[in-house]
Amino acid sequence: MALYRAMESERRDALFRDPYARPLAGPRGEAVFRAMPQARRWAWPMVVRTAVIDEILGRLVTAGGARTVLNLAAGLDARPFRLRLPPELRWLDVDLPAIQDGKRAALERERPRCALEWRAADLSDPAARRAVLAEVARGPAPALAVTEGLLIYLERDAVAALAADLLDCPAIEWWMLDLGSPRLLRLMERTWGRAVAAGGAPFRFAPAEGTAFFERLGWLEVEFRSTWEEGLRLGRTMPFARLWSALARLLPAERREEFRTMSGIVLLRRARPAGGAGR
Repeated sequence: MALYRAMESERRDALFRDPYARPLAGPRGEAVFRAMPQARRWAWPMVVRTAVIDEILGRLVTAGGARTVLNLAAGLDARPFRLRLPPELRWLDVDLPAIQDGKRAALERERPRCALEWRAADLSDPAARRAVLAEVARGPAPALAVTEGLLIYLERDAVAALAADLLDCPAIEWWMLDLGSPRLLRLMERTWGRAVAAGGAPFRFAPAEGTAFFERLGWLEVEFRSTWEEGLRLGRTMPFARLWSALARLLPAERREEFRTMSGIVLLRRARPAGGAGR
């Protein structure tokens, strides 16, 4: 993903600039990219996802009142360094110790644009996850949780458990995530499925009910940004995308909606007032 951000940043018409992406990816990132089947084919949705999350996040921290960002499974994301953020914004970057160690070493000479805090934690461990959330609860509110590129690798029960823990943290008002449908999962299985499974992270989560999965867990959809539609808007699409969009108008409305929601960036908001959560 860092390499995709680097490739976009190096375009003359780049949607965003991430000068840290290529150093963070390093030779290992280059090797992973070369080994992934049809890697360039999948560049556009990753670039769109990054750009749309940047846009929504920026809006929430400047006009929406968010005072804390909790970036779970942050990977090699460098938003605290590259985005224009309020200096008083609290940003928690959470991931496995090995990932954080390498990332911090690569960025040690750089200065974040907000109040960045590093948290090494295995999010698959409920106790470790809740310890991080307890720290969020003691800090400035409201908070935005971000799980970019995470949920697709989790079982349904694990996603439900994460949703419950986030709801139980009274500071967290919003949750931003990316979501795919079963159709998208089948498509990705035919290209990257074997490679990611071999790496110990097979694709798993793509609920047929879409964001309704989260509604029963206390999280309501505020915004759904279709990756397809946003790709057309931003000029980052697959070949002949506009032709496919024109042909799609001939389909029944139900099928058009199925394709529109095949992949998207979602902003959720807690369904009940903060402080009313509980098991």
